[in-house]
Amino acid sequence: MAPPILSLKDINLHWGANPILDALEMHIGVTDRLCLVGRNGTGKSTLLKVVAGIIEADGGERWVQPGTHIAYLPQEPDASGFATLKEYILGGLPEDERDQDYRADVLIEDLDVNGDADPSIASGGELRRAALARTLISEPELLLLDEPTNHLDINTIQWLEGYLKGWRGAMVLISHDRAFLNNLATACLWLDRGKIRRLEDGFEKFEEWQDKVYAEEAEALKKLDKVIKEETRWSVEGISARRTRNQGRLRRLYDMRKERRETVHAAGQVNISLAGADRSGTRVIEAKGISKSFEGRTLFDDFTLRINRGDRIGIIGPNGVGKSTLLKVLTGELAPDTGDVKLGTNLETIIIDQKRAGLKDDMSVMDVLTGGRGDWVFVGGESRHVMTYLKDFLFDPSVANTPVSALSGGERNRLLIAANFAKPSNLMILDEPTNDLDMDTLDLLQEVLADYKGTILLVSHDRDFLDRVVTSSVVMEGDGTAIEYAGGYSDYKALKDKSSAPVASEKTPRPKATVTSIDAAPKKKVSKLSYKDQRELDHLPADVETLSMKIADMEAELSDPDLYSKNPNRFASLSRELEAKRDELDEKEMRWLELEELRESLER
Repeated sequence: MAPPILSLKDINLHWGANPILDALEMHIGVTDRLCLVGRNGTGKSTLLKVVAGIIEADGGERWVQPGTHIAYLPQEPDASGFATLKEYILGGLPEDERDQDYRADVLIEDLDVNGDADPSIASGGELRRAALARTLISEPELLLLDEPTNHLDINTIQWLEGYLKGWRGAMVLISHDRAFLNNLATACLWLDRGKIRRLEDGFEKFEEWQDKVYAEEAEALKKLDKVIKEETRWSVEGISARRTRNQGRLRRLYDMRKERRETVHAAGQVNISLAGADRSGTRVIEAKGISKSFEGRTLFDDFTLRINRGDRIGIIGPNGVGKSTLLKVLTGELAPDTGDVKLGTNLETIIIDQKRAGLKDDMSVMDVLTGGRGDWVFVGGESRHVMTYLKDFLFDPSVANTPVSALSGGERNRLLIAANFAKPSNLMILDEPTNDLDMDTLDLLQEVLADYKGTILLVSHDRDFLDRVVTSSVVMEGDGTAIEYAGGYSDYKALKDKSSAPVASEKTPRPKATVTSIDAAPKKKVSKLSYKDQRELDHLPADVETLSMKIADMEAELSDPDLYSKNPNRFASLSRELEAKRDELDEKEMRWLELEELRESLER
């Protein structure tokens, strides 16, 4: 380990009765590249502020090597009091270097910041980029970055990665972006129950190490419980006969019991579940030749996309290219300038947006979950007490009456997910859902989305999250095009890199003799469906309608709560028949789509 430029020793910090930092000790070397990992609410941002000297601990010692300059990027940058973003950026320079405007100009160009913009009306992404420039401009010996990738698009994140890879000083990163941490961190600091553990390895090894620590703790507690049980039996059976000479052993028993009582258990897992809904039709969204312009700029033009039930579509691109606009056009919220969009049948949609529009600061946590209707949450038709539901999402029941304004960014996002996942849905719109979520919650969210029976539309700049969730990606490069690629972000990059690679020149092959055969003769161009296919296409709409009506009748009969007890044989046979009818409906809907596509392609 490199010699430290900053050390914390026996740091204590309490908010109320609970310790946030408990006799914490950590050291940062001159070339350390550390990621600070921990659950939301464990105090990562607080610890970073202690390291930066912004918060003073209740006790302990903070030592900084003389002459060390520290720069800190807060999770929520504040540029109030500055007339322009350039002035805000220049504020990151030491007093005697404020005249070196060129240093700001370089970063303004690299990070695509409008230096003349008024900070009060800047977007979240532009304010974040300006805050990054302000943090980097002084070239400090120690760089502290709290969620630096929030509100940044993939291009800017990759620029920042490249910049930090060439960084010569030390840095500590807090981020939920796995790819970002995998590419930069060479060691991990794990803040857990007020203590710091250090792993001298990259972030890709962190989860395996974390599981091992938890397993060792569980085994140690198991052994302690066994010793306490044996010593307790001894104290009851033998202490009266050996009272004097065994007082020391009894005191050790009391100490072990005290240790067991004071053991702080690891936080539980988030228990995310999704309310079910009736299945949508096979075709969820069909967009044909759609285009949209804004203020004279074309966002996308002549774009065609078909989304079927169960698809998971990622929308990728730099900030400002029109990803949210495309999302609104596809879901019918906004009309296209040209082309048309058809929505499928029986759609039940939930939307989780990056602005958290469903949350109002003056609402309590309980009101968000129950809609202000008492103490119960309805999840998939079943009622659950709000306190139990809060625990599933790692909220202490004591926060039930807390206003939304008092929650952290991660807690707000978790609350929004909890409120929306209680609603039945078969189409989920996720606009930057990963902001401020901790790694464990992200992992579980990915697992839940993998098991989701409906359709997903996802806008995200988190490369790892996209790779884990989506089955295809619509990429908007900012040039007015929108192109669909199979797979996630890594698949798109691999295809793009392959297509842009130079093709090796080949020697011109020697001409070969031409052999003409009957099979090689040009075929007559077919311009319409065969009689058989056209006849099948003509009958399919009526067949689908008839099947849908039969399925609705069967579902109505099965919904009778007394059917099973009155006639279990009828219940069983009807359930089997219903499943077969649903499969038949799926086949006919899919065949209908195939024939329609074939007809359209032949006509073109």
